[in-house]
Amino acid sequence: MCPVRRPSPQPNQPGPPFNALAARRLRAALGMGPEHVAHGMRVSYGLPYVTPDLVVAWERGLAAPGNPELTALAGVLWCSPGELIGRPQTLREHRIARGLAPEDVARAVGIALPAYLRMEEKDGWRGTDRQSAALADVLGLDLPDFVAVTGRDEQLADLLRSAVSTRWQGYVRPVAKIAPLDRRVLENVLQAMHQDYQGHMAATLSWGGGSADSSTAGRDFLDRIVEHFWTAVRTRTE
Repeated sequence: MCPVRRPSPQPNQPGPPFNALAARRLRAALGMGPEHVAHGMRVSYGLPYVTPDLVVAWERGLAAPGNPELTALAGVLWCSPGELIGRPQTLREHRIARGLAPEDVARAVGIALPAYLRMEEKDGWRGTDRQSAALADVLGLDLPDFVAVTGRDEQLADLLRSAVSTRWQGYVRPVAKIAPLDRRVLENVLQAMHQDYQGHMAATLSWGGGSADSSTAGRDFLDRIVEHFWTAVRTRTE
């Protein structure tokens, strides 16, 4: 059984994205009913308000457990908290997914606990390069997750939008500062994205304004440009 910490009774504390289907499957695999899960959370984790109906609501996606409830639920279902949540997005969500307490992460990266908690609350990482490397290690972050967790997704998106709409060559170095990739890979990715976007624009401008579909595709490309970027990177590095 993965070690879990006894949660403090804070039922209203928001939790990370919850994977309701995984919770239901794990419970069924153990041969447990919602009443068994609720009983375990009440008795072993001191959460007296957890009822079978609440467990069912979590599993149906009608409600989501907060941080203490997620930790307790993982303990009752003999799994890690990470198995019960969707893809983490924020610093706090990644920490919870790894089953770590805030003090564990703060100690590992060499930051005072109050300062670390402020970064979680404001969703803005302010660590040094050494602390950032330690953060990526303790939370098991890959490069896309690291960029998102350190609050640089929007900066990356702005650079990428400029790269695909103007001369991409001038954005290789600025993008590399945020996403330190092999230069050849980065050049190939930016060039391909530039060609892709310009193709959308050419379709929009041709034949008296192009079709609504081509215009929508261009806007969607820009809206999801960071996602397109990481997909292209994975394609060229795998």
